[in-house]
Amino acid sequence: MPTDSSEVDPLELTPGAQRILEVASELFYRRGIHAVGVDTIAAESGVTKRTLYNRFGSKDNLLRIYLETRDRRWRELIADRLAKEDKEEGDPLRRVLTPFAVLPEWLTESDRGCSFVNAFAELPERDHPGNQVIRTEKKWLREFFHDRIVEAGIAEPTARTLSVQLLALHEGAIVSNAIAEEPGAARAVTEAASALVGAALPAR
Repeated sequence: MPTDSSEVDPLELTPGAQRILEVASELFYRRGIHAVGVDTIAAESGVTKRTLYNRFGSKDNLLRIYLETRDRRWRELIADRLAKEDKEEGDPLRRVLTPFAVLPEWLTESDRGCSFVNAFAELPERDHPGNQVIRTEKKWLREFFHDRIVEAGIAEPTARTLSVQLLALHEGAIVSNAIAEEPGAARAVTEAASALVGAALPAR
């Protein structure tokens, strides 16, 4: 019997299931969600469709896990850099800009743009589990900026406005890098973000 979607933990996948996820992730990102069928994923993974369904339950569930895995890797990248900043007693500005600091590394594997934005274009239904993962990821990043901004001593309503501005700059860099093929996008938006936050910081 196929696995219940709610029972699949991406952190506890067998090596075979992990292989399926890796293949599906590459296909979803490179070709698009609707362009890739279960037959293709199974064939390129070297398994039968029955095995795929037994491991993941459905294509939608496999898609959800793909997005959750990307989200977890992104958050871990930020958390690791933030921990380094804390160890080095980083200043408030650098803490706020942590997602920008790791952006060049993230862009090396994101030449087709943001996987979440790409998937969002194909998943308009708000109740789709993949759509929910995407919205949660973007809201999380906005709140990350907001919380670090407040920690830096910037009060409301400036903190909320600034968090939205930083989110827009960050997302714009990914689009500019992939579509406009602008290799300096990450550096340019980091400079803009630094200027915005620096101007809003209370005088020391």
